[in-house]
Order: sequence, then structure tokens, then C-alpha cells
Amino acid sequence: MKPALPSLAEAKARARDWRRQQADAGTPVTHSAALEHVAHALGFRDWNACAAMLGRQRAQRLAAGARVAGRYLSQPFTARIIRATPAAGRPGWVRLELDLDQPVDVVTSTRFSNLRRRISGVIGPDGHSRERTSDGQPHLVIDPLAPDGDS
Repeated sequence: MKPALPSLAEAKARARDWRRQQADAGTPVTHSAALEHVAHALGFRDWNACAAMLGRQRAQRLAAGARVAGRYLSQPFTARIIRATPAAGRPGWVRLELDLDQPVDVVTSTRFSNLRRRISGVIGPDGHSRERTSDGQPHLVIDPLAPDGDS
């Protein structure tokens, strides 16, 4: 039986740790060399192949029909994934389309509301989008502790 592959974030952390160990031992290496070392240790020909596989692995865990929890524009939600695909050109990033159990209000004004039942966004290996609100919060956050809807 093959051991489970790490997440993309875990693989990058391994590369940082190995690079730090090498520097402490007096043999500094570049970040790209550390990534290549981790890729080879995991059985891949290079970092690009490794990152692509780890990105697909995340997309498969976040498959259509799976239940997730998170926040959209700081509003908590639970949802069913309609579609999850690897984001083009962004290893480890996943494009999600979600059907929310309850609509969320995406407007903070007290004068009107705009309820959304379906949302889409791209999340990175850390579970949140790159885009941020004016107060610095990610637009979309998927809770990694509840990928199957279990808290």
C-alpha cells in the first residue's frame, strides 16, 4: 500500500524545513532546489509534476456533492459543492462552485440586502481566496476541519 501524499502546503513546509536544515549544516540551497528535493523524495520527476498531482488531490477531496462549511464575505455558511476543479496555472488552488444551505447577505448596509444562494471562488492550499474585503478578510474561506459537513 502506498503512503498518502502530503498536501501541497505540507510539501512546501517540508521544503522549507529541509532548506533550513541544509543552511544550518553549512550547505545553503535555493528554494527551488529544496522543492525539487521534496518532489524527488515523494517519487516525482520534478516539482511541477508534484505540485500538479497534489493540486489534483485537493480538488478530488473537494469533490462535487461533498459538504463544506466556511465564510463568504465574512458570513458563515454550510454548503454542498456543485463543482471543484483545479485552478488553471495555480498548483494547489481549487475553483469551487457552492450551493449554500441558507442564503447569505453579501451587503453590509442596513438600507438593503443582496442574498446569494450560489457562490463560486478560487481557494488556495490554505483554504481561502486570494481576494480580500476592505478590512483584509478573504472573500471565501473553506473550513478545513469540516470537509464532510461534520464539525
